[in-house]
This record gives sequence, structure tokens and C-alpha cells, in this order.
Amino acid sequence: MLCPRRLVQISLLTALLCGCATPPSGPGKTSEADANPKTGTTSSTSPGSPAGSPGTKASGSAGATSRFDPVSLPQTESARRATMQRFGVELASERKLPEAKVLKLLDEARYNPTVARIVAPVAAGQPRPPRSWATYRGRVVEPILIAQGQAFMKQYGAELDRATARYGVPQNIIAAIIGVETGYGKNQGTFRVLDSLATLGFDYPDASRPDRAEMFRGQLADLIELDLAGRVDARTLKGSFAGAVGIPQFMPGSIKRFAVSASGAQEINLSTNMADAIASVANFLVEHGWQRGLPTFVPVRLPASAGKLVDGGLKPTLDWPQLQAAGAKLAPGAKEAAWMRAPLGVIDLPEERAGTVEFRTATQNFFTITLYNRSYFYAASVADLASALADN
Repeated sequence: MLCPRRLVQISLLTALLCGCATPPSGPGKTSEADANPKTGTTSSTSPGSPAGSPGTKASGSAGATSRFDPVSLPQTESARRATMQRFGVELASERKLPEAKVLKLLDEARYNPTVARIVAPVAAGQPRPPRSWATYRGRVVEPILIAQGQAFMKQYGAELDRATARYGVPQNIIAAIIGVETGYGKNQGTFRVLDSLATLGFDYPDASRPDRAEMFRGQLADLIELDLAGRVDARTLKGSFAGAVGIPQFMPGSIKRFAVSASGAQEINLSTNMADAIASVANFLVEHGWQRGLPTFVPVRLPASAGKLVDGGLKPTLDWPQLQAAGAKLAPGAKEAAWMRAPLGVIDLPEERAGTVEFRTATQNFFTITLYNRSYFYAASVADLASALADN
């Protein structure tokens, strides 16, 4: 059985990555243009954070014009240092940071071959493993993670209550995300974030994806800014291979934009302060469109042609009248509800080896979860784990 942390690494790798968050879209681990949210697999075209949300470039990041693209992969040490120095000089100028401190921090970054190997694309001609929703879901909605989630919700009930009251995000949704991301805080990653982001920013192991290198340079810029502001220690901060940190696995850009203190304190601690982590997850979801009181999925019986209703995007583009016109009906026993007046979308969860697909009708809240990690598999498994936590 895969441990929760390893599962997260796989979902970030296949949806590429790292979650869970890239601004402006999310702790979001990648950008909307990096993975296919229908399946959570990488793509050379678009969508993706892992797969990304609208706007795949890191907001306000240095290197937005790709001036610092590596000339070889990997670069020689001297070439890498020269490239990083140019990046640092421009970063200091653009963000009005002390140049000497920026350059000193960059000088301490080290190339990590393990990170590069994890992110490297599949070799040409090597077949892609068939996608399996049942396998993915089974590694998330399983007895151990459910039991740990129940214990987590009991232990941190007061903190979850406060977050739900303030943000309108249900306790079980917050708990499920933290469970999938880090096993409820137990597995936060062992890679030095400074090295991971520098490696992926200046030696991204796929020369056909300069946008990926650019995104990671933007995250590195945010990490340096956070360090110089005293919010993190970039020299010691550890996280996932792609640079996500803390209990909720926020990328530096998401720490900068969406992390909050549950108590209103100036200092925010996502590594050991569970209240801050819980509040930050809820705040991230609200900032990305979470609607209070709306479910993630709705009780709809879809027509046999449901596949035609799937557009593969990260936002709902249909409504109930449109679905009815296409042949959708309420599930037996379902009644009129507020979701019928809200935007909806149909998602697909394939079982490729069997040649079957599970279709569901999702609300804005489902698509908001995809902005945490841009994968239909990820968001549906979070929703299903949350449902299991609520039922027990």
C-alpha cells in the first residue's frame, strides 16, 4: 500500500506539479498549462497546476520573459552560477530587494539530481501506464487514512470549527486535503526547498517545457522574498521535491498570497501550527471560489452520451437546464435544491484498462479543489475521502 506522502508525490508528478500551489492559481502545485485535469497526467499542451488554473505564469515572478532559460540541461556549474547571478540581479531590481542578500542566498542553492530525475519526462517510446480511477481512489479512500482522519478531526475539532465558521469550508473537506497532502501533517517532505526550486528553475529536465522552468523560477523568487522578509528560512526549509512545504503543502507563492494566521498573529507557521494550516487551506479554497453551502457533487443521472458534456476544463460551464436538455435527470429520491441555480460541469474518471469511465456532475466547489492540485482524480478523491470522514 502506498503511504499518503508517496501518493501525493505521485499525483504531483503525474499532474505536475507540486501541491499542492502556484500563484495565482494555488498552493497549486503546478500551473494550468501543465497537466490534463481530466486525468491528472502531464501534457505537452495545456491545462494544468498540476495542471494549472487560469494564468499559468507565477504572478509577479522574475523571469517572466524567459530571459534566464538554461542553455543546456543540466548546465555546467559555472554556467549555472552565471545564469543564477543574472536572475538574482534582476530579481533584486524588480522587487526592490537587497541585491547582495539575494545573490548570497542563490549562491547557497545546490543542484539536486534526485529532484531532476523525479521530474524527468518518460523516455521516448516508453508506454504510459493506463490511467485507473479505481486504483487512484483506492489509495486515498482507504481504512488507514479514514481512521487517521477521524482522529484528526476529533483532535483538532475546535480549530476546524473556527475555520468552517469563518470561511464556510466544511471540516471534512479541510481534513481530507491535509490527509491526502501530508498524512495529516506527518509527511511534509525532506527536500531542501531552495535546492529543489533552483534545480527545476535553472535545469528543468525537459527542454520542451520552458514554461515549467519559468514557473519554478517564479516560485524561487517568492521563496527568496519570503526569506528576506523573515517569514521563512530558505536555508533550512524542507518540503516536497517540487518545493511545496508544510502541513498543507503550499508552494512559496501560495504562502505569500494565501497563508493566514488562525489567531491573527503576524507570524504564520504552516509546519507545526495546525490551526494556521487549517485556516490557510480554508482561505486558499475561498480565495479560489469556494461557495458556502454548495456540495462538491450533485445527485444527477447523466445520459449515455455524458462524455460529450465533458470539456476537461477547470471551471463549470454548464447549468441545470442545459444538462436537462441533454438528457440528464435527477437521481431517484433527489429533490430541488440551490445547486440547480449554480454553474455545473460534468467530469470523467476513466478506467482505461477496462475501457470504462465514471461520469459525475460537479459544482464550483469541486473545481475549486482542482485549483489546489489540477487533477480530476485528485479533487474527486479528496471529495470522496471527505464524504467517508463525514459518514463515520
